[in-house]
Amino acid sequence: MNLETINQLLGVTESYQAPEKMLELMLDDKKRPETFDAFLKQETDMSYEWFQSYFEDEHSDRKKKKQDFTPSSVSNLLAQLGGGGNSYFEAAAGTGGIMIQSWNQNKNSNSWYQVEELSERSIPFLIFNMAIRGMSGVVLRGDSLTGKFEEAYQISNKGKYSDVRPILTTIETNKFGSVLMNPPFSASWPADKNYLEDERFTGYNALAPKSKADYAFLLHGFHHLGDGGTMAIVLPHGVLFRGNAEGKIRKALLENGAIEAVIGLPSKLFTNTDIPTTILVLRKNRLNKDVLFIDASKEFEKGKNTNLLKQDHINKIIDTCNKRKNVDKFAHVASFEEIKENDFNLNIPRYVDTFEEEKQIDMLQVAKDLQSINKEIKESEQAFVKMMDDLQVTEENKEWIELTKEMLLEN
Repeated sequence: MNLETINQLLGVTESYQAPEKMLELMLDDKKRPETFDAFLKQETDMSYEWFQSYFEDEHSDRKKKKQDFTPSSVSNLLAQLGGGGNSYFEAAAGTGGIMIQSWNQNKNSNSWYQVEELSERSIPFLIFNMAIRGMSGVVLRGDSLTGKFEEAYQISNKGKYSDVRPILTTIETNKFGSVLMNPPFSASWPADKNYLEDERFTGYNALAPKSKADYAFLLHGFHHLGDGGTMAIVLPHGVLFRGNAEGKIRKALLENGAIEAVIGLPSKLFTNTDIPTTILVLRKNRLNKDVLFIDASKEFEKGKNTNLLKQDHINKIIDTCNKRKNVDKFAHVASFEEIKENDFNLNIPRYVDTFEEEKQIDMLQVAKDLQSINKEIKESEQAFVKMMDDLQVTEENKEWIELTKEMLLEN
């Protein structure tokens, strides 16, 4: 759905007016279903997020907010890794692309969704995406890491569509069967020592650095994960090997058996950054402490501006996760002892050897090729000299013809 169509359906002339207008429509009991009906006349496929390209063009500010919209293929992979369940949690939810993929794969009308998002401009689209699909849950606007929320909305399934109601922002911390996240990469956060008393961050001997909130987001999501549930989070590769505070947190998670899998994704999957990313899959109360490593960095189709993770690539990753076995040059199940020997460094090349031995050069064939090339050059030179013999010699060209022939004949 293009930008002009969306603006027309919302009744705005400029895109910057869209979020405010969308929220107004979502809170109006009469106009809300009318808005949904109008959108569904334009687009009936609700398996993907209609507003992503619109939002990327109009509202993304990567440099300032480190904001990257999750490609639908990555959202699809996360949703499959996270499995089903009756409850869903996501922080930094954006406009709901990952949530929609999870809904599309399960479509359980009894499921409960709790989503958090900092951007005031994203919230109305997030509410829209939940309500038009008949979801039930809560949308919170505010800072997930500090726990300061300024607005909250109750989304309640009423048949085809959901009702939307503003509510108090004091929400109980529930535990969820599925936690999926793609937080802003290496964002800043307060990291005040008082957060060591916060139940989300206790027991890890450190806080995520002020300039890199990656593990703060991970622990925030892990805190909301229920027993038997699955968490999958997209993060930059640095979380796998950076030391100091992050190293302490990573070690504690591994000692608890919390990290089930590490999946390395191809670079250039995201629109606004070329950096390669990884997915960490986590569970609580695992009986084992081993970790499945998957190097999927070469599983992509090259696109014009970005690399594309196709369904075949996703299927290969999911199948490997389910079988949880070693695959030459692709996957390795590392024991806790092996990880400990690597000083709790989870850098994927330490565990998955993708080295391809170069073919031995056939020197005899090289010599034959050179001989053949030299022969072709000689034949071309002779043909060129013959052509020059056929030229009409004048005072103007006589000298350079003779010099050229002399040079070629010397060779």
